[in-house]
Amino acid sequence: MSGERRTRLFLNLGHTLDHLFMLIFPTVVLAMSTELRRPYAELLPLSLGGFIAFGAFSIPSGWLADRWSRFGMMVVFFFGIGTASILTGLARSPFEIAAGLTLIGAFAAIYHPVGTAMLVANTPRVGRTLGVNGVYGNMGLAFSALIAGAMADTIGWRWAFIVPGVISVALGAAFATLRPRVGAVSAPARPAPARLPRAVLARVFALLTIAVVCNGIIFNATTVSMPKVFDERLVALTQSTFGIGALVCGVYMIAAMAQLIVGRLIDRRPVKGVFVTVMALQAPLLFLAGTMQNAMMLAVAVAMMFFVFGQIPINDAMIARYTADEWRARAYAVRYVMSFSASALSVPLVAYIYRTTGDFGPLFTILSVLALVAFAAALTFPREPRPAAAPS
Repeated sequence: MSGERRTRLFLNLGHTLDHLFMLIFPTVVLAMSTELRRPYAELLPLSLGGFIAFGAFSIPSGWLADRWSRFGMMVVFFFGIGTASILTGLARSPFEIAAGLTLIGAFAAIYHPVGTAMLVANTPRVGRTLGVNGVYGNMGLAFSALIAGAMADTIGWRWAFIVPGVISVALGAAFATLRPRVGAVSAPARPAPARLPRAVLARVFALLTIAVVCNGIIFNATTVSMPKVFDERLVALTQSTFGIGALVCGVYMIAAMAQLIVGRLIDRRPVKGVFVTVMALQAPLLFLAGTMQNAMMLAVAVAMMFFVFGQIPINDAMIARYTADEWRARAYAVRYVMSFSASALSVPLVAYIYRTTGDFGPLFTILSVLALVAFAAALTFPREPRPAAAPS
């Protein structure tokens, strides 16, 4: 395997770990409630600091990557997030758990602005690259529920943090020995981003901001609440933490294929058409999810998450096409700080709605409205310009 392929493999595995660590807690909190003698709605907000840090640290991470070293920042990512997870597993009080989750979020913030910028550098097929990377990320989402549920039921919730933490540190040690030619790939250079009028760029930025914020809340609210939703609405299918984790894992693994499909469509068709189609199908599925039980809930969840995950490569592809490589990490940092800062709002939103209503129906109604807002933004998105000729 060439150095370039090894680097991409580690970057993809990093995406798996990034999402795995961020979503261990929403599953283990089901088992943690018994040990700490606190209800779900009271424990879930312990993860808020982690989600805030996930967004807030994106900009300094992107800045350091462009000014210092993207490779070096990825080494820090593997070692830092692994160590933070181990410390969280060793925590003895709610305060220590919250501090550990915040530290996980701070190191997790490194991946998206830095790893994504490394992946798309001089890549001719941006959609396919982002689609494959998205599948790896979704495997982290999927297996976080499965691993956390299995360990919580067998050897204790603490090991759900400790074991992945040790694996991340080991991967960091292996990645540090590669020292590849970061950003140098053998593929032909991609056409330079087209120069757009300032008014068009402002419109693109404004509409992209609306879509990013809405989809950030939708993505995080669905993934954070899914284990508890299944715990309450799939009682005819399973009643154990492991069973819930297995079902969540299955839903995410099927939905992960959406990123491959959308990635290929992005390379073949205008981004706007793909954007509009994906967003048009999110809203009705989110609304239906608030009304279903058992087998129908499971089926709707698969379809819903298929389009929630399918939206992710679209925004990244837009940034890759409209920005120059030398400041792309900072551009991704701005994109992700908006997305993850908005997604942090989903944690108190989920906790508040469940505490006040005892049901997730109102949550999915709110998310369907946000999907309609993002759909309206997609409809008014300007046509994609023809790229400028690549320099000889």
